[in-house]
Amino acid sequence: MSYPLPDILNHYGKAIAKVDGIELKGKSVPNTSINGHMTSFLDKDGIMGLRLAPGELATFLKEHHTELMDQHGRIMKEFAVVPAAVFNDLDLLVRYMKMSVTSTKALKPK
Repeated sequence: MSYPLPDILNHYGKAIAKVDGIELKGKSVPNTSINGHMTSFLDKDGIMGLRLAPGELATFLKEHHTELMDQHGRIMKEFAVVPAAVFNDLDLLVRYMKMSVTSTKALKPK
């Protein structure tokens, strides 16, 4: 499969719609971004990666027993794998996506 399952993409879209300042982008890799920096994305298997500030990232990884996102053998040191329990809880997912947007806005635009 070269794109996420429709239900996953639909749920991702619902979360995006609840976060000001981002919109769904990308055809082959659905994603969101701010000032040229990706804030979240879905990989080809429908796994969500979420950019978080260093302190938030460490807390997220520990609290949700997850890991850094690995894409094509490369560890994405600013992105966490969003576990199913977080992804499926729309309110919790939106809360973390808002955190991502806030911290990403602080980065120098590309």
